[in-house]
Amino acid sequence: MLSQFVQHAASFATQVSSTILWLVLLTLVFVPIERFFTLRQRGLTRGQLTGDIAYYFLNSILPTILLSIPMGLVAGLVSRATPSAYVEAVNGLPLWLRIVAGLLVGDLGAYWAHRVTHRSGFLWRFHKVHHAPEHIDWLVNTRAHPVDIAFTRLCGLVPIYALSLANPAAADGSLVPFIVSYTGVVWAFFIHANVRWRLGPLEWIVATPAFHHWHHTNDEHRDHNYAALFPIYDRVFGTLHLPDHWPPCYGIDEPQPVSMVGQLLRPLGLDASPLPATRRETPVA
Repeated sequence: MLSQFVQHAASFATQVSSTILWLVLLTLVFVPIERFFTLRQRGLTRGQLTGDIAYYFLNSILPTILLSIPMGLVAGLVSRATPSAYVEAVNGLPLWLRIVAGLLVGDLGAYWAHRVTHRSGFLWRFHKVHHAPEHIDWLVNTRAHPVDIAFTRLCGLVPIYALSLANPAAADGSLVPFIVSYTGVVWAFFIHANVRWRLGPLEWIVATPAFHHWHHTNDEHRDHNYAALFPIYDRVFGTLHLPDHWPPCYGIDEPQPVSMVGQLLRPLGLDASPLPATRRETPVA
């Protein structure tokens, strides 16, 4: 038992160290970019920064734990239900093709999961934690409820496993979901960045800050641009909104708990503290 405890402790320490290293690298990349190409100035308080960092660490670890059991069940079910000839045929495809296919089907699953979180009253309780901030920057990417993150990731990974693009029995069977997941994580920091970049025709091919900032708008154009990587899904399903200017304001009209603990517990029905008065940010040019 002691050896198992030591093994789990060592694994946890490694994960925390990796999370810290990622934060350092992301800071070195995005802080200079947002300083020199700022879209909107932000007076960041110490409390807001502390909350952003706390969410970063929480959501770098907890969603993975929440996903471990359902993903294990999905992998086991798919392995039993999928004909071996089909699995062998997929495994015979070039790795680059499986990665591209994984990115496409994974983003399709995440698109519909994301869209459902805006339509379902129950799921919106969790998802609105991410939409509550009235300023968008790279670190806001992880200011979200871990249940919301786990749900969206699960829906993005299920199609990958269902199509046998991930095969735990193969030597590189976990490589496709690993690359898809980390591509999505890194790209999510980029599309939340507080930068004034417009990327021309590229914006119709991949998600960009302008594309995703419009997803966070708090005006009549809210509830658009659900894709994380490929705007083509929003175009096909009628949810694309990408004009040549930036959103006037961000956030939601619903009041949210001030504390991080309240924000995490209220969607679960475990927080009954009074909410602050409803406030909507003054539109910015």
